Amino acid sequence: MAESTKLHIAMFPWLAFERLPKIPPNIATLITLVKLPLPHVENLPENAEATMDVPYHIVPYLKIAHGGLQEPLSRFLETRLGISRAFFSVFNALSLCFFGPPKRARPQHTNRTQAFHCPVKELLKNTEVNASGVSDLFRLMTVCLGTEVVAVKTCLEVKVEWLNLFGECLHIPAVPVGLLPPSPQEGNDIDNKDSTWDAIAEWLDKQEKGSVVYVALGSEIRPSHEDFNELALGLEQSRLPFFWALRKFEERTKGRGIVWTGWAPQFKILGHESVGGFVTHCGWSSVIEAFQFGHVLIMLPFIWDQGLVSRFLEERQAGVQILRKKEDGSFTRDSVTHTLRLAMKDEEGQIHRDRNDDHIW
Repeated sequence: MAESTKLHIAMFPWLAFERLPKIPPNIATLITLVKLPLPHVENLPENAEATMDVPYHIVPYLKIAHGGLQEPLSRFLETRLGISRAFFSVFNALSLCFFGPPKRARPQHTNRTQAFHCPVKELLKNTEVNASGVSDLFRLMTVCLGTEVVAVKTCLEVKVEWLNLFGECLHIPAVPVGLLPPSPQEGNDIDNKDSTWDAIAEWLDKQEKGSVVYVALGSEIRPSHEDFNELALGLEQSRLPFFWALRKFEERTKGRGIVWTGWAPQFKILGHESVGGFVTHCGWSSVIEAFQFGHVLIMLPFIWDQGLVSRFLEERQAGVQILRKKEDGSFTRDSVTHTLRLAMKDEEGQIHRDRNDDHIW
């Protein structure tokens, strides 16, 4: 192929909590990494480059720093003016329609939130102007208005009507690129670098098949002290074996549960036969990982579109949501215990376990 007809793709990512994947050898020679140092921004810690490097309330300053890359990025692209623009969304089509599309007004609080149990103020927080000077919703919709195609992390089997609606409202193609779950080989490449998996597997191997509850609320969720205690005590009351990827926990659960204080190989843990349930914040990527193995979900959404994802999955009987109080969105240890027992043990919850065994995707 002549040099003038080669396809060149420039990717500018938002650095969230995900690590950069290992580049396959067959395409490594085709990729050039371009360094664009983040400018200094007041209130942003030195060397902070991704959301996992800072507390949630500092993330707006990270966005200010990314905004400061406009000039160097433009200089890099100036020899390729007129290039086509595409936006890859890690949010699913249902969430995109809920928070947009851009030609519509802000979400109407009275209609759009009454069906969700997570705190409404958290669901709509991204519509409010934050320390970066604009709202996260404004950023998302500005990107959508400036692109020629939206690639969405979904497939035709998952609410295709929402995907079609979003494309129609934008008047551009909205293309499903698949659920993009991690491959087993990808997990092996990461986990074999140290003895992390061996230590975890030793404990999991001692548990009964399908008995363990895996608890992981994502790298960006930091529960309040009250929420942390209620979740911890609810786990203790359930009397179920659990693996919790978190920084601290009461020693009195030692023997029945394990708390991993470092990075946990989630894909491998979910794939172990002793794991039967997953307490999740309902981040879309985590949900996709879980459904490769047919686990029942115990859902505890906190922010962003997690309440929407939880409601969608609940309608498909793919999991059970931990009930929150309507008055303030809080939950109790008893509601945690009840939901865990329902999902993992009780006869009433068998429908959720069976539905997941059928791999609902």
